[in-house]
Amino acid sequence: MAIHRTKSSQRNSPEVERLVADAISLAASGSQLEDRFWEERLTVRLMRLLKSQNQNVIDAALDQTFRINTVAFEVLADTAETLAESLRVEHEGQEWDVLLLAMPIVAHTRYQIPSGPLPVNIIESTAQALHSAIASTDTRIAIVPWLYSIDQMPHSHCQTRTLTEALAGAAISGKDVKLELRDMSETIAVLADPRFIIAALSAPSGSPIFRWQAEPPARQERGVSLIGWQNAMQEPIASLLPGCEFELLLPEAYFTNCRLADKHVRPLSIRAAVNFLESTLGILPAGLSCVVGAFGEEQADEYRISFSAKGSSEVMYGVIWPLYDRESVASDALNDLSDDESPIKKICDALHDAGVEDVFRHAMLFDPELCDDCGAPLFPDRSGEAVHAEMPEDAPTQQPLFH
Repeated sequence: MAIHRTKSSQRNSPEVERLVADAISLAASGSQLEDRFWEERLTVRLMRLLKSQNQNVIDAALDQTFRINTVAFEVLADTAETLAESLRVEHEGQEWDVLLLAMPIVAHTRYQIPSGPLPVNIIESTAQALHSAIASTDTRIAIVPWLYSIDQMPHSHCQTRTLTEALAGAAISGKDVKLELRDMSETIAVLADPRFIIAALSAPSGSPIFRWQAEPPARQERGVSLIGWQNAMQEPIASLLPGCEFELLLPEAYFTNCRLADKHVRPLSIRAAVNFLESTLGILPAGLSCVVGAFGEEQADEYRISFSAKGSSEVMYGVIWPLYDRESVASDALNDLSDDESPIKKICDALHDAGVEDVFRHAMLFDPELCDDCGAPLFPDRSGEAVHAEMPEDAPTQQPLFH
């Protein structure tokens, strides 16, 4: 998805340079009047690229601004996401604001997390829960009849804009959602992963979309809306995900909730891995030893966590902790635990919470190597080598993967 870091090999074109220049100018603006000038120029350029499906230029501009000006990067990323996940359209003389919603379900299991077509009763329950707990009055909703895995979500701003446009018409007109869902990619089998229900929420332009935007007495705080949503959807989602434990996050804008769900699942992936190794190999968490290393070409794009039995140098399992656009780690702070918000601190806290006491941290940046034979990521051992994770020979032959 577009929430992930991009690594564009494209040489900077004039279109890229203009996008970068506009984003830097907007970031440096000192007044709302100037803001509006640069916002309009940036919006026009981005809309032209979105309509022509020219994602490469957007990615290259994001990559350049991320490297040279983090404030400009935030400006450019926020604008591109806004244009991809929201729009204003006219229908029968009335203007409507439309927002693409992601409704995350952060799940883990010992079996398999389902994805695929949504039953009619789940769609109806979702619509009812949205109207009763989340959406403001006078809103209209269109729900995609599919339970998405990460692998099946739109993977770019352009794809997201296309989906938003398709759902906008269905939401405003009240007609059925017409999408081609038969050729969805296969879902990778992992034991801790988010699932998403996607919808478009529309409201007459200028009126609130969410209950927490409304004026009293109709106003309802986000926390109250979340509790209402969770209570309403607990039973329908439990029937949809048998054998799974899950947490329902507040329905919100697409890109915000994609990032939030991915961040929620990272510590859960560590706990699921520890539980899996205990149930499969009989090794208690205190009997595990972990090695953590940062991986990336020029900067840390992810951390990889190796699991071994205490006293053994053999890496038998690995978990990846990805970093996202708004997360960065200085090269001299890859294993620094002094910052409570640093990724390495959160990883170590998650390992300790899961019962793993022996954690070794590398200070170096590893190359993001994959196995030449099977394409699996390599994981760091204690000596500083990136190696293949191999379960013991007597372990079950089919092993799930983890984030």
